[in-house]
This record gives sequence, structure tokens and C-alpha cells, in this order.
Amino acid sequence: MEDDLDELLDEVEQKFCRGGCGSSSALRGSESRREARGAEETAEERKVRVTTSEQHRGSDTEDIDALLDELLEEDYSDSPPLKSEQLPKGPKAVKTPAAPSGGRKCCPVFLGGSATTNGVGTALSNRSCDQLRCTSCDFRVLMFDDYEWDSSCDYLFLRNNMPDSQKLRAKLKRRRGLRAYACQCSWFSARELADLKQQPQLRWVCGKHQS
Repeated sequence: MEDDLDELLDEVEQKFCRGGCGSSSALRGSESRREARGAEETAEERKVRVTTSEQHRGSDTEDIDALLDELLEEDYSDSPPLKSEQLPKGPKAVKTPAAPSGGRKCCPVFLGGSATTNGVGTALSNRSCDQLRCTSCDFRVLMFDDYEWDSSCDYLFLRNNMPDSQKLRAKLKRRRGLRAYACQCSWFSARELADLKQQPQLRWVCGKHQS
């Protein structure tokens, strides 16, 4: 009887021992598989994370480049324009306002030096006319205060360079008190007040003054 009981206990222990050992092995196997899957998932997640961070960095870099381009464009747009090369200083033609269709004419017409006041000339007010126009070439007469024409000045020179004052300066000489007059076909240097009728070679007339 006791022998049968011992054998039964041995069988039970063996069964439970095998089951326990098998369960432990199975548990360890499942844990190993989970760890392997976890390692694989961690590698995949790491790859995704690296890819995502690289994409973010690429996007951030593109945003920074676009911002720098915008700033550079604003700097160029706000920067002052480049100055063009300035021409050397020279005699400047006296600017005269354009005469209106209706106005007063000089009578008589006077020419004068740089000290002579410009305006409507009359028998009572001796003023030099600053609205002269040539009836031959139909050019407005230019005036250069404190200059006179060089003796080498000729018709061909005026024809080729009128009305560019920078080119005309090649034949102008500095002379205080004088005034150089010129159209495209005639030229004259005056110091004192003179009636235009006394210069028949000049086909100049008063083009009317503002009232």
C-alpha cells in the first residue's frame, strides 16, 4: 500500500516537474521572442525617427534659405541706387521758362552781359531778352553767363553739338561779365546792353514772355 502511494507521488512529481520545466522553457522562449521583436521594433522606430528628424532638418534648412533670400532681396530693394558717373562741371545754359501762347514781347529786343537783368525789354526798362528764338534754324537761343565764345567757334561746331551744353563748353571761355548766346546757326558774346537790330547777322526774335 505504501509502495503504491510512493509510486503515485513520484509520478505526480515527475508530471508537475516536467510541466513546470516545460512552462519555464516556454516562458523563457516567449520572453526571448518578445525581446527580439522589441529590438526589431526599436530599430525600426529608430530608423523612422532618424528619417523624420532628417526631413525636419531639411525642411528647416529650406525655410532658413528662403528667409535669407527674402532678407537679401529686401536689402537690395532698400539699398540706394548706384550713382551714375558725374560729368565734369562746366558752363550751364541759363534756364528760361517756356513762353506761353499769349504774352508780352520785347520792344526793342536787347542783348546784354551777365550783369544785365533779364526780362521784357522796353524803351524804359533796359532788360536783355531771355526768350530768344532763331527764325532761321528754329532753335531756342541758349545763354551762358560769364562766358564768351572762342574765336575758333563756327557754324559746323554748333550744328553738330547744339543744344548739348557739355559739348558746347569745348568752345566756351570763362570771362566774367560776359554772356555767350547761341542757336544752331549763330553765336554772339555780349558785355554791354545792345539792341538786337544792331546785329543784322542774328536772325533772332523775342518769343514772348510770361505776363
